[in-house]
Amino acid sequence: MSDAASPEFEALLRRALTPVEPPAELGARLEETLTSISLAAAEELESWELSAMRDPRNWARPAAAIVAGTAAGVALVVLRTKRRSKQRRRVSKNVVDLAERTLHDALNEARRLWP
Repeated sequence: MSDAASPEFEALLRRALTPVEPPAELGARLEETLTSISLAAAEELESWELSAMRDPRNWARPAAAIVAGTAAGVALVVLRTKRRSKQRRRVSKNVVDLAERTLHDALNEARRLWP
């Protein structure tokens, strides 16, 4: 590659790799979607009768509901905990305090989702 093409290539790379801010409503839409998945999974599990669980052929839907509901719930906890990370960083005294506050916040969010 020639020396003249190098600055142009670097400029193209720099423009291509600049961070892009996501839309402001993306977080709210993601949280709404995860909440609806969690609720749908809970409704699916509530509709199943224990007597139907004796047959292993009936295990696929409840298992899928458990996996989907758990994944959506964990993602909600992470999303809500991450949202308040800047606030926790401001009030934390050191790294250990920040870790404790983050863990406490995540546990509180999990308790809100799973009473």
